Amino acid sequence: MNIKAICLGAFALSVLGGVAFAGALDEPSNMQPFFTDSGMQTMKSSADFEIAWKATPKTTQNAMMKECNDAAMSKPHVQFCAQLFALGHHS
Repeated sequence: MNIKAICLGAFALSVLGGVAFAGALDEPSNMQPFFTDSGMQTMKSSADFEIAWKATPKTTQNAMMKECNDAAMSKPHVQFCAQLFALGHHS
């Protein structure tokens, strides 16, 4: 019975914890202001990108910067992070 409960608990935690792997760069509502289209395929110009960045809440900016500075997390968002770094926003 204890092993069954432990396995069930571990499974439940892994299912619930899977949501935690999605980061700020994976959240469409965070990323949409930086794109010109609803499919988020075309980045805004540098000037419009910077305006969108300044309008982003500081906590979201910090989370995005943390992910852009992490090679594994930023891999699917190379274009966004490159644009952010071009504005001088990197550590």
